[in-house]
Amino acid sequence: MNDDAEPWSARERTLVSADPATTIALAADLAASAQPGDLICLWGDLGAGKTVFAKGFGAGLGVTDTINSPTFVLMSEYEGRLPLFHLDLYRLADATDAFAGGLIDDRQAAGVTLVEWPDRMAAALPIGRLDVVIDGEGDQPRQIRLCAGTPGLARYLDAVS
Repeated sequence: MNDDAEPWSARERTLVSADPATTIALAADLAASAQPGDLICLWGDLGAGKTVFAKGFGAGLGVTDTINSPTFVLMSEYEGRLPLFHLDLYRLADATDAFAGGLIDDRQAAGVTLVEWPDRMAAALPIGRLDVVIDGEGDQPRQIRLCAGTPGLARYLDAVS
């Protein structure tokens, strides 16, 4: 074991976003680090800014289509530098519904998957993911915590240091 290695618990960053434009810019910067097969889970209450983040991430991938919350369609797919799969699990009860509905499939290995309301997947969520936890409401600034589940995803944290 390398004594100089940074403890894994330190692989987290917390940032403050003053407004939606700042959240969009942050997400676009993070998208530059995206690689095929990445899973990004967006955590936060209603109105926290999960879809705003998704819009910025998509813009950073070169998506030119309008990104909206896929609440009623459950998943939207966009073309960019990498395919973007944007899932909204709000209306699902649990992981069984996500798998039965075909929301998780092999195509996602070629792109990046953003999941809003990932708590619906619970124990089915892999460790290999980037968690983006957004706290705040209304016109208040947002606290955005990035947590890399594996060392390979720490590239996202390095993108904002």
